Amino acid sequence: MHPLRSAAPLIAYFDFKSPYAYLAKDPTWQLEAEFGIEIDFRPLTLDIPSYLGSAKVNDAGKVVEENRTPRQWQGVRYAYTDAKRYARRRGMTLYGPRKIWDSSVAAIGLLWAKSDRAALRRYMDIVYHRFWRRELDIEKPEVIAHVLDEAGGDGRGFLAWQAGEGRRRHDELATRLHPAGLFGVPSYVLEGEVFFGREHLPVIRWILGGRQGPPPDVAYDPSAVVREGKQP
Repeated sequence: MHPLRSAAPLIAYFDFKSPYAYLAKDPTWQLEAEFGIEIDFRPLTLDIPSYLGSAKVNDAGKVVEENRTPRQWQGVRYAYTDAKRYARRRGMTLYGPRKIWDSSVAAIGLLWAKSDRAALRRYMDIVYHRFWRRELDIEKPEVIAHVLDEAGGDGRGFLAWQAGEGRRRHDELATRLHPAGLFGVPSYVLEGEVFFGREHLPVIRWILGGRQGPPPDVAYDPSAVVREGKQP
């Protein structure tokens, strides 16, 4: 996979451990329905400790391990405050994780599910919803295989694939992302141009719609988002 090229008109990069990607999931799928296109969903597995340090909390919420500067803590706390603010407006539950998760196994699950569109969407819905409720261990292949089965995919096939070819494809793509200008999620590639952050969804909608009228400002319009209904 070339990071900036696809047969699909829009590439969307997501990571399951990003609250901002979770907030962008449904509005992104909405674009697919609105314009009758097929979006190329791809994983971008963030290496959070490399730029925000790391920490672990116990069940009571007390920090038991940490490797962060005060500035890094400030950034992390604001990010979750901001994400939770938008989550509440959409009726979503978003609990801060107790540690920094390795989301690569779940990301490989996304690659595996891509061959079945319905299973892919259901898989993303289940993983995001349960992970942000602290109900899913995204590091265990057998757990991800179970979710794939539940989503209508092939969990057994995933178990055989994820440790070999799946891991190779994930890691090979990961090495190409940063040099191509992709560094965070959600990120979108449209007409060869990278858009980082869900605040660009209005302009992405404008481009997909043929650039009718004046271009929208860089902003996130919650009124354009369909409120989430029944959760998986």
